Amino acid sequence: MTHPALQRIALSTGVALDVQIVGDPASPPVILLHGFPESHRTWRGIVPDLARDHYVIAPDQRGYARSSKPDGVEAYAADRILADLIALADHLGIDRFTLVGHDWGGAVAWMAALGRPDRIARLVIVNAPHPLLFQRALFDEPEQRRASQYITRFRDTRIDQGLTGAGLEKFLGSTFAQHITGAIAGADKAAYLDEWSQPGAMTAMLNWYRASGVVVPAMDEEPPRPAFLDRPFPPVTQETLVIWGTRDTALLPVLVDGLPPYVPQLTVEKIDAGHFVPWEKPDAVVAAMRRWGI
Repeated sequence: MTHPALQRIALSTGVALDVQIVGDPASPPVILLHGFPESHRTWRGIVPDLARDHYVIAPDQRGYARSSKPDGVEAYAADRILADLIALADHLGIDRFTLVGHDWGGAVAWMAALGRPDRIARLVIVNAPHPLLFQRALFDEPEQRRASQYITRFRDTRIDQGLTGAGLEKFLGSTFAQHITGAIAGADKAAYLDEWSQPGAMTAMLNWYRASGVVVPAMDEEPPRPAFLDRPFPPVTQETLVIWGTRDTALLPVLVDGLPPYVPQLTVEKIDAGHFVPWEKPDAVVAAMRRWGI
């Protein structure tokens, strides 16, 4: 199946993103945000069905594939990435829209729903932790803390110089990369390698972790507890669908099971899949979305 060509869109935030746009602009708009270490291709099994009756927009976010890769860790702070999302909607003349996010894209989507309810009409989260529950679990749930130690490794800038050529191939053979590439072969794997080997891409992608304010304590550490963990936290006001691959080894069940107090209009659909459920089980993801009324 051929995939629609990407459009290069220069945003008011100063970056240019490659964006897949499919469907009738008069149909209800849906924006899909990928996570690490992917691209718009995360949604390759989802977009064709949604585009039958939606205007579907799937960007390669800043730092990824051939989209702009601004210098400096601060360029990948969450507020900059959220600003890209709003600027993209503005550019396309979209006011309110359904927002779908996986992994880091889901983290941005949670933040967008909380911070911009004027723009985010409905929310779909796929294997991405709510900001309060994630930070709380990193302090209070030893298993989640253990599962997240990779974030500390990703924040070490010394790894970047090794992620080119043979070093990138070695990274692909690592336990982490096997989560991603284990179910991928042929053209799909070649596409990932192409995206990851763009100049500056690995550093830019990892800078999302470095710019994040999430505190990941070491296993033997008890740092000061962030005060917001024990304060009231604003609820998500939108109708929200959370699709969760239950075999995710990086994000544990506490992160979805603890959601109801913070997401009053919550629907949860659990799928027998790993972290990368959008392409591991795309038909199940589409079915969950359709049952929910997207």
